[in-house]
Amino acid sequence: MPRTTAELLELLDLETIDDNLFRGSQQASILPRVFGGQVAAQSLVAADRTVEGDYAVHSLHSYFLQPGDTGAPIVYDVERLRDGRSFATRRVLARQHGRPIYVMTVDLQRPEDGYEHQDRMPQVPAPEEALAVNDKIRGADGSFTEWDVLDFRYVGSSHDLLPTDEDHPGRQQMWMRVNDALPDDPLLHAAAFTYASDATIMGAALSPQGISIGTREVMVASLDHSVWFHRPFRADDWWLFDQHSPVATGGRGLVNARIFDRDGVLVASVAQEALIRRMRPAGGR
Repeated sequence: MPRTTAELLELLDLETIDDNLFRGSQQASILPRVFGGQVAAQSLVAADRTVEGDYAVHSLHSYFLQPGDTGAPIVYDVERLRDGRSFATRRVLARQHGRPIYVMTVDLQRPEDGYEHQDRMPQVPAPEEALAVNDKIRGADGSFTEWDVLDFRYVGSSHDLLPTDEDHPGRQQMWMRVNDALPDDPLLHAAAFTYASDATIMGAALSPQGISIGTREVMVASLDHSVWFHRPFRADDWWLFDQHSPVATGGRGLVNARIFDRDGVLVASVAQEALIRRMRPAGGR
């Protein structure tokens, strides 16, 4: 996984194999499977490579089919479903070792004007006043650096720091950004955000139980992931990840999230359902 912005950009620079066929590189990782945000971001780049003109991604919807192998490159096969005057649609199938591991449908739109409204941004501390948690993520010995490409500032969750809300028991808020400047290309900011959008999101579904992602008490695995891009924004500037989990049941948890920039503009929305399976103690039944 990338530890710097330069490594993230290298990860997003896909190799063209043939028409509509691309290969994504891997970087050394101690994780047991490919990070979902990586395959999602690379799939978005692959889809965009097949579109001509001033189209920009406005939504993506995807399923994680099988765990990815961190030691092998990923091949992205893009199907051109639609090339219209206003919208273009692509289907991307990611494969490793001849088997599908991930599928995404991407819709892109030419710029146009329309009606305007948005939710108000919640009142939260500024990122400079929120809790910096990168050192905690790195662990006691500081050796786990795989999230260093992202800067995390924790506002709180239903388990701690946020006020009790009986109507919404699963909540989490986090400021995030890519840790160094990105080029001005809007696609790179959309792809970098897509990469980051798979990080921390299931914390909202675990917060009512007082459980943190990474604990051995629970296994978490993304099942599906959707992003709606409302307005262009920079992934290397602070954005608020305002997460809400309306339900967890059947070993799955659903989280919806609103993404605001520092000025309170609602720039994107994210939804994800994931497996959140309680782990049995060793030797238990």
